Amino acid sequence: MAAQRLPRGTRLKPVRLGWAIEERKKQRLEALAAHAGVSGAVFLERLIDHVDTELNDRGLPTWWPEQQPPRDGELPIDSA
Repeated sequence: MAAQRLPRGTRLKPVRLGWAIEERKKQRLEALAAHAGVSGAVFLERLIDHVDTELNDRGLPTWWPEQQPPRDGELPIDSA
């Protein structure tokens, strides 16, 4: 079964992503999309829409690790 794609002309300002990600992560995204019966692009857009419903007061997903923001005028330093 072919993946469901959005009808041509549906996106207002489509862009191609030029990011490099781990191959296994891309394969996982494609597998999830195929299981849902949609294209990778449609799956990613819906994933982003879902994440937008789970933001904390700092604008990050609730599952994102807590990090203390640097104080005004401070630069973050790794504590390794």
